[in-house]
Amino acid sequence: MSRAFVFCLLLLVADKAAAGTQKYEPLAASVQAALHAAIADRKPPTSSFRSPVEAVNWLEDMSKRLAKRMPNQEQRLEFLRAVHYEATRAGLDPQLVLGLIQVESGFKKYAVSSAGARGYMQVMPFWVKLIGSRNDNLFHLRMNLRYGCTILKHYLDIEKGDLFRALGRYNGSLGRAEYPDAVRASWERQWHYVPGRAPSR
Repeated sequence: MSRAFVFCLLLLVADKAAAGTQKYEPLAASVQAALHAAIADRKPPTSSFRSPVEAVNWLEDMSKRLAKRMPNQEQRLEFLRAVHYEATRAGLDPQLVLGLIQVESGFKKYAVSSAGARGYMQVMPFWVKLIGSRNDNLFHLRMNLRYGCTILKHYLDIEKGDLFRALGRYNGSLGRAEYPDAVRASWERQWHYVPGRAPSR
């Protein structure tokens, strides 16, 4: 079986797996308070890139990869800057987050799953009541990314850095390989980035 065939199969499976949801679990008061503080932080005052050169290189490369899915350049760059900031802020690889978004919503801002998960990162509404504020809009770009990245980091902390298990929790499919494998495949094949490499053509 060719690697290309396996990858295509994983993406097909991912469409079905993405219908899963984060499951409600009671949180300790200290964890709830920490997650609330993480969500409540305001819009970033500065760039998350270490230098202007890094910003130009990363944005140019990722923008070319995303162009077919998000044709409007201004919207695309705003999206990518927000992904980079929110992922970096949460201690996540921005390319991993892009891979997760590809599997979860196919980069559709207003995606809603059959279970009610919303937006780019398919965040379940119960999180707003649990750690957010009543008026938080999960279809808002930065709000959705902030919730999604905070939740994934929370699951990584619970699983002591085990990405396979953390992704399973994120999708509500803990213990099954389809979803974690699909996200990893998307991350590694579509969004892998090597700093200093010429942008993808």
